[in-house]
Amino acid sequence: MHDRLELEGRAPAFVINGPIAQALDKALTTAREKLHKMESSSGLYEAIAELPNRQFEVVVLRYVLGYPTAKVAWYVGIDERTVGHHLRRAKERLRLRLGLPADRKKPKQKGAGS
Repeated sequence: MHDRLELEGRAPAFVINGPIAQALDKALTTAREKLHKMESSSGLYEAIAELPNRQFEVVVLRYVLGYPTAKVAWYVGIDERTVGHHLRRAKERLRLRLGLPADRKKPKQKGAGS
């Protein structure tokens, strides 16, 4: 059974539904409550606290707690690319909520000799 889970890139159910998941859920709930109570001149904390659950989870784990994307993916039980997706969506939602300008991407520089 472990080989199949590994082949499919899934964690065992006891990890997903067990003590680690319960502790993480409690910590994230506490973090959301604390962010709602914190004050910032820009409204950033309140905006983070109002993100949808999955976006909130990955933002807190990645940017507040500083975990690398691979660890965030493992904790949450999703692929690293999906973590990136949720982070991008969360950043866009925060940008709109806070009234920040869109990020302008710089054109790619051509290498020397091109």
